[in-house]
Amino acid sequence: MEITLLDSLKVSEVKLTYEPKVKVSERYKINSSKDCNYLLTLFCYDLSTIEYKESFKVMLLNNANKVLGVVNMSEGGTESAIVDIKQVAQACLLANATQAIISHNHPAGILTPSTYDDMTTEKIKKALALFDIKLMDHIIVSPERKSYYSYSDEGKL
Repeated sequence: MEITLLDSLKVSEVKLTYEPKVKVSERYKINSSKDCNYLLTLFCYDLSTIEYKESFKVMLLNNANKVLGVVNMSEGGTESAIVDIKQVAQACLLANATQAIISHNHPAGILTPSTYDDMTTEKIKKALALFDIKLMDHIIVSPERKSYYSYSDEGKL
């Protein structure tokens, strides 16, 4: 039996989906870093692990600062959570976000950004800019819900 190139050619289908479960009128609106920290600490970070495991999240927003969703990008150990910048961009594009806020926690509660935090923020900002997606903020949260660090508030974006 003779096999031609067409008979042996196999290609996988790639399917990208975003399934919004909240009506546009009911979406949470971010007006400040305080609003963002409130949403993150109450609904997105697991308070039973926030003190011993670092997590990195991306909040996806539309033009009206309404939250489209929050994606858990990575979980690490006590000192770091590695993030793949391609996956951050992919999540933003998939949800058709025009803005994003990145966030991670510092299990020890020290809110000062590390050099790695600064470098990652800058890389993500530049990558998203290629797609006209604005990085609105980078929020570092702590186990104490009201304590946080905002790159935007500190003029570091």
